[in-house]
Amino acid sequence: MSDAIPPTLPTELDRPAPTAGVRAYGATSASAPLGPLTISRRAPGPRDVQLDVLFCGVCHSDLHQVRDEWHAFMPTVYPCVPGHEIVGRVVAVGRDVRTFKEGDLAAVGCLVESCRSCAACHEGEEQYCAAGATFTYNSPDSHLGGVTYGGYAESLVVDEACVLRVPGGLDLAGAAPLLCAGITTYSPLRHWGVRAGQKVGVVGLGGLGHMAVKLANAFGARVVVFTTSPGKVEDAVRLGAHEVVISRDAAEMQKHGGSFDFILDTVSAVHELNPYLDLLKRHGTLTMVGAPETPLPVSAFGLIFGRKRLSGSLIGGIPETQEMLDFCGEHGITADVERIPITKINEAYERLLKSDVKYRFVIDMATLKT
Repeated sequence: MSDAIPPTLPTELDRPAPTAGVRAYGATSASAPLGPLTISRRAPGPRDVQLDVLFCGVCHSDLHQVRDEWHAFMPTVYPCVPGHEIVGRVVAVGRDVRTFKEGDLAAVGCLVESCRSCAACHEGEEQYCAAGATFTYNSPDSHLGGVTYGGYAESLVVDEACVLRVPGGLDLAGAAPLLCAGITTYSPLRHWGVRAGQKVGVVGLGGLGHMAVKLANAFGARVVVFTTSPGKVEDAVRLGAHEVVISRDAAEMQKHGGSFDFILDTVSAVHELNPYLDLLKRHGTLTMVGAPETPLPVSAFGLIFGRKRLSGSLIGGIPETQEMLDFCGEHGITADVERIPITKINEAYERLLKSDVKYRFVIDMATLKT
């Protein structure tokens, strides 16, 4: 067996028969609106957990993927059923499952499989799997063939190793975006050791940025939000920012020169990075979690003077995602969301393009059954 194939995956002989007739919402081409589809899911195997999907967050990457805007490095296979911010209720478990039982609340994020044998997987960073992680949708499906289908569906079947526990007491709709927006911002804060007393900047106040503010505040940092929108000042403070800087104001930016331990850049639009490098202390770090479509120019001098770091971060592994959920449970942190019925998803995508949401759309998946 190839090292790239997990030893727990089924062979052609023992693959369970697919369960047909699962209701979903997806796109049949890059130009088609999302609409009702019928898809197949595998029947639960010995290590599988089957969820009825209760809520699914809407990530900007869903829109990119549906419209094949990442064709150069991640071409979309149609039909495409997106969704990787999933909270559901367990309705069936395989005979070897030990951590979940029917009736439990559970969650699934961006990952549903990895090789489990490479260094990254052994270190709990399955998102960097050397063989290529299997993402929740639009990844090769080693069980049924074709590609994986995501959480815009009534049910989901996932290996127990990639299913997460939902802490009690959290609003379930607000918890769904933690599975992407939450872990995407938590992971770099944790990796670069953000702690109480440090000064942390958050660039942008959208779906990712608003989570970064909440989490950095809970870490005990002094949080400064950078935004181009004066209208977001009040909201930033409400979310936990200690200060807000309008980034187009050069004088205000200069006041913070050389004062930041860490800056998290959540902006996906093309923007200048060098002004933020100038704000870092010696040995400070600027980490990108937004993904602009075109390369951004960086001054080498901005890095050399001060031994500063420019880095990137991709979601988080399964252990860290569970850690993040538990942290949010302890601190009562969820995303600010607008709940929508599945029939409003195309309208939500258009509003997402205009940043017309505070701060994450979440689909009430009960509406798929009506």
